[in-house]
Amino acid sequence: MGEFSYSKEILKRFKKPKYYGEIKNPDGFGKAGNPNCLLPEEKVHKNSEAIEISKLEKNQRILTHLGGYEEITSKFSRKYKGETIILKNKLGKLNLTPEHLIYAISVPKKIKFNMNKNKKKLIPAWYHAEQLKKRDIILYPKLKKEKDIKHMKINISKSKWDFKSKKIPNKIPLNSELLKLFGYFLSEGNIQDKPCKTYISFSLNIKENDIVEDIKIISKKLFGLDVKIDERPKNKTIIVFLYNAQLARWFKSLFGNGACYKKIPDFIMNLPKQKQKSLIFGLWKGDGYVNLNRKGPRAGYATISYQLAHQIKTLLLRQNIVPSIYEEKEKESNGIKHKKAYRIHVGQRDSLKRLCNILETKYNPKGYETINSWFDENYLYTPITDKHIKSYNGKVFNIEVKNIHSFVSESFCLHNCGDMLYLYLRIGKNKKGEFIKDIKFKTLGCPAAIAVSDMVCELAKGKTIKEAKKITNKLIADKLKKLPTIKYHCSLLGEEALRNAIKDYEKKKSL
Repeated sequence: MGEFSYSKEILKRFKKPKYYGEIKNPDGFGKAGNPNCLLPEEKVHKNSEAIEISKLEKNQRILTHLGGYEEITSKFSRKYKGETIILKNKLGKLNLTPEHLIYAISVPKKIKFNMNKNKKKLIPAWYHAEQLKKRDIILYPKLKKEKDIKHMKINISKSKWDFKSKKIPNKIPLNSELLKLFGYFLSEGNIQDKPCKTYISFSLNIKENDIVEDIKIISKKLFGLDVKIDERPKNKTIIVFLYNAQLARWFKSLFGNGACYKKIPDFIMNLPKQKQKSLIFGLWKGDGYVNLNRKGPRAGYATISYQLAHQIKTLLLRQNIVPSIYEEKEKESNGIKHKKAYRIHVGQRDSLKRLCNILETKYNPKGYETINSWFDENYLYTPITDKHIKSYNGKVFNIEVKNIHSFVSESFCLHNCGDMLYLYLRIGKNKKGEFIKDIKFKTLGCPAAIAVSDMVCELAKGKTIKEAKKITNKLIADKLKKLPTIKYHCSLLGEEALRNAIKDYEKKKSL
């Protein structure tokens, strides 16, 4: 089961719990846990897109904290009134209920942990959002899936009324040249799709002759098409036209149309990372920049497509490049309205070096810099930069994910375990005094939560009230034989629910 496995004892109690059920009119009732949730507009990575959690559906595949995809088995929603926590890092921000578990490293306040070499010795675990603070480190996965494709079929047939378009190959190599052209289109391309007037155009700065030449050469080599060029000196632009309706509709089917709707299809997101460098090259040359002359050298990219921005984030992470993503609100400047935009900055020295290598740009950094983010084989490690609390009243959502029980938002890895444990007691009397004559549970949660619930019942049944109060989460975990570290919080639910049920009984008795 991913990076951990359950003991035989846990699996046995999960599959056939002895104490599952409900006691009507119990002498004592206790509950523990909260179904942790996200606000409806928070986005989760479904395949290579980021979708609002409220719009996700059962059986869709989403990214997990292990960098692979798993199916959604259930989706939950509920009304919530109370505090939510907003956390922010380089990749974005997240608004969620305080109990939600996040994959992170809690950094002690000692001075020695200002150094990365000491932070790297700390062990990551699942922490409640309310436990985390600024400077704590979150782990964000690099996409693991890789599948190479050598050739692509142009599966858009030529219209029978299309007498102008030149015939193009129905199969072309998916090579560095094609990926570079795709990058140019995603940054600077547009589709005109009207009857008898369907074509591709690229709007470029008049100085970008290298891109014009690239488009010209690639179009001729791969499709046998000549481009038409329209220079507009007054506007400082140059337009490159590809007049072929079949090719235009194929590009539209792959990438969408209109700057705010553009996105990269899944099969390209899953190509080998070495091959994706050509796509990054085309994207950055089209809508990006590199400024190595400023005091803090930096590269940047801008788009009004939310999906494209976060897909580029995924591409960069696979190259061990740390991006920072900023949202720029809609504004008006000099009488011109600018749509909401997403800006990606790359400034960390090693990341900028890697990006410059992809862009074939020389960069020889001088001196050293403070590095607060780093990579290993599986994750980006980056600090929480802001945390604040907000009041909320409305619907919240959670999902259950097959096997791995985690999912990935735009900026954090989240455990989907919204464990709720309900415990029912029947109290009897014997020579020793009051004892737990019967005990039952109902649990909404993962296998570990159900096994914990069953074990706490077994440990408590037959015990006096005094003896039952001494049952701890450590005892519960020990009895289950190898409760995984990332599931240790479930044992706390068992202890808390039992104590709450006993308190409820004692309160009723005192009335």
